[in-house]
Amino acid sequence: MNKMIYIGTDGGATTSKVGGVWSDGSTISTKLLQSPTNSEHGPEAVVRGWVEAINSYLSQNDLTWEQVGGVGLAIPGPFQRYGVFDRSPNLPENFAGFDVHTAYSNALAERAGCAIPLTVGNDGNMGGVAEAQHARGNSGGTVVMLAPGSGLGCAYIDQNGLALDGDTLGGMEAGHMSAPLHLLGTKAYPCGCGRTWGCVEVYTSLSGLPYLLAEKLEKYPDHELANSPLSPKERAFALRGLAQKGDQLATELFDLQAKAMGLHVANLAMALDPKFVVIGGGLMDPESTTSAFRERYLGIVRSTADEYLWPSQRGVISIVPAALGDLSQAIGAALAALYKNRA
Repeated sequence: MNKMIYIGTDGGATTSKVGGVWSDGSTISTKLLQSPTNSEHGPEAVVRGWVEAINSYLSQNDLTWEQVGGVGLAIPGPFQRYGVFDRSPNLPENFAGFDVHTAYSNALAERAGCAIPLTVGNDGNMGGVAEAQHARGNSGGTVVMLAPGSGLGCAYIDQNGLALDGDTLGGMEAGHMSAPLHLLGTKAYPCGCGRTWGCVEVYTSLSGLPYLLAEKLEKYPDHELANSPLSPKERAFALRGLAQKGDQLATELFDLQAKAMGLHVANLAMALDPKFVVIGGGLMDPESTTSAFRERYLGIVRSTADEYLWPSQRGVISIVPAALGDLSQAIGAALAALYKNRA
């Protein structure tokens, strides 16, 4: 008898990826299959591309559609309702209102010759599902994942391995909680979400670095970025590379971001009391940051958080780097399909 499998589609705005797991949750292959999403051709074309990508994945791994017990789909929010896109800054306008759950379910059934259960979720949450499985191993602890990139991706994974979505699918948008600015010694800069109360995202991710850099350059008027012809965003992009070389200004900025992250960890620990906190994003990528940089960043996160945790949480909450990289959201979607099937 063929072993049952679960497939995950990571439907990013630019690139789509496919991953899969066996029924015991182990990964089928660490070789990620990816292809252009081609969102400019419209949502129906994107759905067809996802189905064909699964077909290729099955073929490459000597698997069949008859073995597929479920499919998970990781897509960027926001959503109008479950499985229906709202207007997204990263997708064409014609995706707003598109019922991707129904369209993808129908396309999968047509290709497989039978109905296949489909689970749809926020891409950041799906990445959290995979990183949670890796972080906790055989334990049943809950997991918070925080992934700073262009913004701050956040997820909370329960003891069943599933992400907290919330009643309006807006759960764990924790990047838009307000930061304790008096402890950071900085201003309440506006966030891309429209809030002006000092969203944590601004102080932990690329989105706020142009503001923080402009503030820091007042202290370093002779720095190479002070009179650079680069745009504010391009200057912010340059900071990570400079930090790897020990640049003082860049190091101070990422130390500030690490402190903001540590404060946020402590804040979330008050509400969620997790066993594990996984820090992801590009700052934890071994291909783009040095081990010394990552150790310094995580050290500041841990020491800052520790000061504000309850005594019973100190030494119990493990703060660890993410491990799965680009594989996480596709594998997480596959795991979510598996867990939903078990339920």
